[in-house]
Amino acid sequence: MAAKYELKQGNSGKFMFNLKAGNGQVILTSQSYADKSGAQKGIESVRAHAADDACYERKTASSGEPFFTLKSTNGQVIGKSEMYSGTAAMENGIASVKTNGPEAALDDQTG
Repeated sequence: MAAKYELKQGNSGKFMFNLKAGNGQVILTSQSYADKSGAQKGIESVRAHAADDACYERKTASSGEPFFTLKSTNGQVIGKSEMYSGTAAMENGIASVKTNGPEAALDDQTG
């Protein structure tokens, strides 16, 4: 299975996407967008910024678990990772977004 962006509409009517690796694991989750075009622009922003290490902000949750955010060059958060068991796992997640983000196909599940 190839990496893909899953574009969905939630019960609230807002749109969001997940970037999934080839193994089906979610590696990046977007914010909520008011409309579909906003979510599509978010996907394009991930594609444009995924390869740039300077766009990743490595963080630690209050629970001590590492995670990261991907930001555009204007500083806006495009997506957030899951919580990881350790720094090495988080770095693997970043590497996966860098590899898969620019070329992943779009799976539009909004009907």
